[in-house]
Amino acid sequence: MKKYDAIYIFVGIAKDDVLNANLEKALAEVTRVGGNVLSTESLGKRLFSRPMSKKDSGVYVKVRMELDPAKVDELVNRYHLVEEVFRVQILAVDERREAKIAAERQARAERQAKKDAAAAAQAATEA
Repeated sequence: MKKYDAIYIFVGIAKDDVLNANLEKALAEVTRVGGNVLSTESLGKRLFSRPMSKKDSGVYVKVRMELDPAKVDELVNRYHLVEEVFRVQILAVDERREAKIAAERQARAERQAKKDAAAAAQAATEA
């Protein structure tokens, strides 16, 4: 099993409950081909840079999943049959890059904590 990030675009959605129902239907396809959904994040409604199929905006949803690499093409082909999914893009997650980003985030948080402690100590000595 390998981790993937998928971006789904849903069009013609006015309410959150309709979006949730369509998203559940799309995520059911992931489990149907043997994958696991790890997380979902709604990126909101966005305008397209140019109209596609007479549509000018859509709701974007980012999904992190685990899936067998041999099943990715099958999953994409299944989405061609699901009317609710306007577009989908599936990208493999680079584990080394993710680990490097997490380490940089941790180092940044530690540096900020040191700055905050030094500022608090400075304020205490001045008071």
